[in-house]
Amino acid sequence: MQLGTRVLHLVLIFSLLSEFSESVAPICSEQDRASLLSFKAGILQDTTDTLSTWTSRDCCDGGWEGVQCNPSTGRVNMLQIQRPERDDETYMKGTLSPSLGNLHFLEVMVISGTKHITGPIPSSFSNLTRLTQLVLEDNSLGGCIPPSLGRLSLLQTLSLSGNHLKGQIPPTLGGLRNLIQLNLARNSLTGPIPLSFKTLVNLQYLDVSYNLLSSTIPDFVGEFKNLTYLDLSSNLLTGKIPISLFGLVNLLDLSLGYNKLAGNIPDQVGNLKSLTSLQLSGNLLTGHIPLSISRLQNLWYLNVSRNCLSDPLPAIPIKGIPALLSIDLSYNNLSLGSVPDWIRSKQLKDVHLAGCKLKGDLPHFTRPDSLSSIDLSDNYLVDGISNFFTNMSSLQKVKLSNNQLRFDISKIKLPSELSSIDLHANLLVGSSLSTIINNMTSSSLEVIDVSNNFISGHIPEFVEGSSLKVLNLGSNNISGPIPISISNLVELERLDISRNHVVGTIPSSLGQLLKLLWLDVSINKLTGQIPSSFSQITGLKHASFRANRLCGEIPQTRPFNIFPAVAYAHNLCLCGKPLQPCK
Repeated sequence: MQLGTRVLHLVLIFSLLSEFSESVAPICSEQDRASLLSFKAGILQDTTDTLSTWTSRDCCDGGWEGVQCNPSTGRVNMLQIQRPERDDETYMKGTLSPSLGNLHFLEVMVISGTKHITGPIPSSFSNLTRLTQLVLEDNSLGGCIPPSLGRLSLLQTLSLSGNHLKGQIPPTLGGLRNLIQLNLARNSLTGPIPLSFKTLVNLQYLDVSYNLLSSTIPDFVGEFKNLTYLDLSSNLLTGKIPISLFGLVNLLDLSLGYNKLAGNIPDQVGNLKSLTSLQLSGNLLTGHIPLSISRLQNLWYLNVSRNCLSDPLPAIPIKGIPALLSIDLSYNNLSLGSVPDWIRSKQLKDVHLAGCKLKGDLPHFTRPDSLSSIDLSDNYLVDGISNFFTNMSSLQKVKLSNNQLRFDISKIKLPSELSSIDLHANLLVGSSLSTIINNMTSSSLEVIDVSNNFISGHIPEFVEGSSLKVLNLGSNNISGPIPISISNLVELERLDISRNHVVGTIPSSLGQLLKLLWLDVSINKLTGQIPSSFSQITGLKHASFRANRLCGEIPQTRPFNIFPAVAYAHNLCLCGKPLQPCK
């Protein structure tokens, strides 16, 4: 009887074990585990702590961060290591191991944002014939793009942007006929866009911006009928904009800026009925802006700045370009005289009309509350500041530099959200700098530039809680001392009070501004020493104490003792490196 019970128990245990083994996924292949550990061994430093999780026997147990397996085969099919772009603290240092090319069942490989993975892209990656996504963005990979990547025929996404890749784009990539997204931006690639790319008819996204590509834009790009995003900006492309591009009816975003493109903006631009963003700045385009642009119902961003476009502007009807939010016509051959009504009356966010030969008073906008950024610098504007900022409740940045604006700064009322104001090179007067520096907006202001004016009075006391990063008061008639409370500007990166009549000693509290990168106190009447507290400011890239009445030893720490001697010239008796030794 006992024997029968025992047999029954054993049968039950075996059946439970077989059920359990069927429900548990097989552990990961030894070959895959070895390939991953070989990659880990090639990473010499990992502050992301991703690879510290790669310890267990089974790389498919869910404990290996970034690794996923096919549950039925136990083979690794996804490797995803992604780090946020703006996080400077986390990175990986090392190289990409060719052993990753042995992960034959891999469908997705994403190793991006590691910042410091260097060396080449291993040609063994061409063995990963099941790959649909290969993303190696924002590392420091170098060398050429391996031509053998053209064998990955199932690839739908290829992104190698943000590396140090050089050489030409391999024509073999034209064999990737299933490619939907191709991003090679922010490298140092040279030569033309390969002719073989004409077979990539499924492309929806093409970005080769910020390279050194030359030759013309190929006509066949107009055959990519599914294209929604095209960015060829910041290269060395020449010739005219091909008419074929304007048949891309699904295109949302077209960026051709900062090349050497010439000729006119074709009339057919009005056919891009889906277009939301058009960026053609920084080229050699001539002729007029075509009236057909007013047909673009979805266009919200228009930038044709820094070309050679000429008058007249098209007579855009009031209901033309109804979605427009941002316009930049700066630095062309336009003589606008005044801001056109169709720009003034729209509910715009950004209006940039620098160098457009505007004259007379500052413009009056019908919908000032929507404006976030205004640039009217390098014009001939003379007046109208007193009520210019009225109701500009959303304004964050304003540039009115290089005009002939004549007003007393104490009369200015700034919007409360303002983060940057540039009024340099005008005819500003007044002695109350605190109106700008310590008013109600002072906690949000990051940039103040009122240099090259006729402002007098003293530098005001600085309150706590300031966000100021740039303060430029250079080339005015400012007198009095530098206040000790300057130490409250804890975020300050750039300070320029040069070419004034500032007196007294340099306060040692200035040495508490540890983020300072640029300091210019030259051509004033400062006396005493350069404070020893300055040795704490180790990140300084530029400093000038020239033409004051300073004396004593220059701080003998970097960078002060390695700045050029001219930075200390024409003082009373400064000594120590880079000048003569102190006696």
